[in-house]
Amino acid sequence: MNQTAIFWPVLAHVLLVYIVYLVMARRRYFAVKSGEAKVGQYKVRSTEPASSVTVANNLINQFELPVLFHALCLALFVTNGVNYLTLALVWIFILSRYVHAWVHLTSNRVMLRSRAFFFGAVVLLLAWIWFAFHLLGVV
Repeated sequence: MNQTAIFWPVLAHVLLVYIVYLVMARRRYFAVKSGEAKVGQYKVRSTEPASSVTVANNLINQFELPVLFHALCLALFVTNGVNYLTLALVWIFILSRYVHAWVHLTSNRVMLRSRAFFFGAVVLLLAWIWFAFHLLGVV
């Protein structure tokens, strides 16, 4: 298996981060343009309007749990641990991040968003467990 295949899900996450940045810039721009907010409100998150603070919060989310994802992908690459199972797990994790972001940036239904988050967190945990077994030489 080509070990560099692990970087496609990484690139998919990078794309998601840039999409969220674009959504945030667009919402902030239109909030100021419509009079909903003043530019100065963006100095402190607590004064940012709800239409864009949700996006800013999602952007923060993209640098929390996904840090473990990025570390895992690098560790899998370095140790020759990339296989079909690990690729499936990391792609499923990335899909869960897209679902989480979509829900967060649209309906923001907390139950649906939290389910997407926890599903992804469990999948990522399974990938880390597999990595530990890989290091032990069990798999």
